[in-house]
Amino acid sequence: MQLSRENGEGRTVVQANVRGRDLGSVVKELQQKLDANLELPPGYHLEYGGTYEKMQSGRARLMLVVPITFGIIFVLLFTTLGSIRQAALVFTGIPFAITGGILLLYFRGMHFSMSAGIGFIALFGVAVLNGVVLVTFINELRRRGSGLDQAIIDGCITRLRPVLMTATVASIGFIPMALATGAGAEVQKPLATVVIGGLISSTILTLLILPALYRVLERKGRPAPHPPLTTELSTA
Repeated sequence: MQLSRENGEGRTVVQANVRGRDLGSVVKELQQKLDANLELPPGYHLEYGGTYEKMQSGRARLMLVVPITFGIIFVLLFTTLGSIRQAALVFTGIPFAITGGILLLYFRGMHFSMSAGIGFIALFGVAVLNGVVLVTFINELRRRGSGLDQAIIDGCITRLRPVLMTATVASIGFIPMALATGAGAEVQKPLATVVIGGLISSTILTLLILPALYRVLERKGRPAPHPPLTTELSTA
């Protein structure tokens, strides 16, 4: 009924909707079957476009954006903490967050998508923030003269409420998106699911594992900092 042309060539479009599976695996299986069973005449070729084409271009951008994001976060951590060792320690909050996001996607039967990838990027900032809040306060207690173990215990107890409040408020704010069913739900649900799952795992692991890692690294590193000395000058 319609003859379409593009770049001086005739074009025929075959459309299909995908449900119950991720688009990437469907296209990969389709490519394998067509390559094995279809012989195209000379001058003919296949292109996979639509949402799959957008997904491929978005994935290429993520491969560029995510390393840059990691680099910027690490530089900011180093300038804040003044130590590569402690910057790497706080950076462990990112794997903690990724674990929860992936698990919640799996339990909800959802596949990784571009919106989920954006959710991971947003999650990294909150996960690192909790680690910075905890580590900087422990460092402050040690500068005041507290021992390593006592500073870790007091720091975790004192900063428990701020860390929980940060994660709880952000999680509650994403619940409506995670339960959305109307227009745009296919974009909102993966993003919100990743953020909620990542915040839960990041908060728990930050409060339990990060102090233990801090203790191990600081015992093997430099000794606990001493309180600064003050000199008083008096005039007659």
